[in-house]
Amino acid sequence: MNRAQVPVIAVDGPSGAGKGTLCHRLARALDWHLLDSGALYRVTGQACVLDGIDWADHDAVTEVARHLQVAFETAPTGEVLVTYRGRDISRAIRTEEGGRGASTVAAIPAVREALLARQREFRQPPGLVADGRDMGTVVFPDAPLKVFLTASAEERARRRYLQLLEKGENVSLPRLLEDIEERDARDRSRAVAPLMPAEDAVVIDSSQLPIEDVFDRVMATARERGLV
Repeated sequence: MNRAQVPVIAVDGPSGAGKGTLCHRLARALDWHLLDSGALYRVTGQACVLDGIDWADHDAVTEVARHLQVAFETAPTGEVLVTYRGRDISRAIRTEEGGRGASTVAAIPAVREALLARQREFRQPPGLVADGRDMGTVVFPDAPLKVFLTASAEERARRRYLQLLEKGENVSLPRLLEDIEERDARDRSRAVAPLMPAEDAVVIDSSQLPIEDVFDRVMATARERGLV
């Protein structure tokens, strides 16, 4: 099987819609590879912080993306560990600041181009579940199943608030909502690969749906299309 024949389930949508949880469940159920494209952008943003590079310096940020020394490993607990130049940055890239950095550097066209080929390298047999913002529109436009998972900004802020409280972090729900709305606006308005559903995507609003129902719907669609 050549790479172009490897099936892909592309899952796009805004931050906090549940893409990560859905994609992990799909990858485990299907025993397919998993691409967390957002992690690549988060690592790029965090690498700039560690190297003292301003996110506004597009040329310097692009150089970081082109030569990103990143590695992903799965811990015995199932947690994905991310290292940059051998340094564990798993926790740092999952903070709100890490998300802000990812969204900021992702708006730079040259950065997206630099990371495009790396993302496509994840397409390996028996299949790939790809989590991101432009998986179905840009990275894998030929994916046989494209999902656009969304939820209201208020619901996504509430979910993130509860997650951070569980981690013992002192957070403000209004501030989280403001950050999410700002990130949504930045993702939708960027010049290259703006956040939007592919024309043939299955659009699912998870605002009132438990993740189990979302998973069941996507798996049912995958079966209908002969992917399972």
